[in-house]
Amino acid sequence: MSRPIVQIVEDARFRSHHGPEGHPERPERLIAVGEAIDAFRDRTEVVAPRPANRGEIQRIHEDRMIDFLASTPERGMGQIDADTYFSQTSYDVACLAAGGTVDLTLRILRGEVDRGFAAVRPPGHHAEAGRSMGFCLFNNIAIAARAAQTEEGAQRILIYDMDVHHGNGSQHSFESDPDVLYISTHQFPFYPGTGDFGDAGIGRGLGATLNVPMPAGCSDTEYVGIVQRIVTPATIAFAPDLILVSAGFDAHRSDPLASMEVSLEGYRAMAAILCSLADDLCGGRILFVLEGGYALDGLRDGTRAVLEGLTQVNAGECPAAASLEPGSVLRGLVDRIVEVHGRRIPALGAA
Repeated sequence: MSRPIVQIVEDARFRSHHGPEGHPERPERLIAVGEAIDAFRDRTEVVAPRPANRGEIQRIHEDRMIDFLASTPERGMGQIDADTYFSQTSYDVACLAAGGTVDLTLRILRGEVDRGFAAVRPPGHHAEAGRSMGFCLFNNIAIAARAAQTEEGAQRILIYDMDVHHGNGSQHSFESDPDVLYISTHQFPFYPGTGDFGDAGIGRGLGATLNVPMPAGCSDTEYVGIVQRIVTPATIAFAPDLILVSAGFDAHRSDPLASMEVSLEGYRAMAAILCSLADDLCGGRILFVLEGGYALDGLRDGTRAVLEGLTQVNAGECPAAASLEPGSVLRGLVDRIVEVHGRRIPALGAA
């Protein structure tokens, strides 16, 4: 069997978005990501992004928000809130991040490429319909998911958010849409304060939001175990025709903004499982989109693990399911998720 065709969206222009000295969401993040990509350049295709157009962005964001960001080149350097900034180039860079993610998503759906990784910034999953926040300007993965539905008729889309922070903007974009399953594993309670167990969607989308709020200190055991025992059965039951992954690497043990303990081996196992799910359920159609990650070694480890999974080079086998020891953190998390979603997804907790 031939290796999959893997495309990477990468562009030096993403590094021109910058904020105050010492801000953790800094251009050097993409230098570390690029160093990890270097080992895979002979077996991947790097493509440049194009800017998202206003119509694509409007599917997720309100006009007043778009208008404000479009005005920022004349404003110079500024802040939207305590965490979120803009510089003279930020609007253009944010449009590139969204457009590059959209185009790669559509190429995957059209069969022009098998799978991919969008090494973009600024990140996007916190951006709400009418508000940029949490380092995020436009919600790249939400804009891409809506484009997949609108332009290519994707029927069922899984968004799995592995960032250490809950993707409030992504959840709120789709929480009433039964055709987009949003699953998030995140440190809780933690910024932005959303994503508790009972947040399960609204209206017709009830059950299509699945949150796994995790206590500080979780490691490979808990993260990989949740992917095996919660994400996998939920994904199989949903049967997506496209998997989008908000690939934040800030659950890494070195990250300065969180308190988790995931290692290279943990990310490698999660990437292997997710790529295997894509192969089994949706013709291999999977796209990882960079979100957070503020330790340079964590970004290198996470990117390396994802690209190993995508290219099937040095990728690990899907590990045996972690045991559910009585009284363990993993057992407690699985039991709570089963309480909320077990009637809708009877296989939850199994492996």
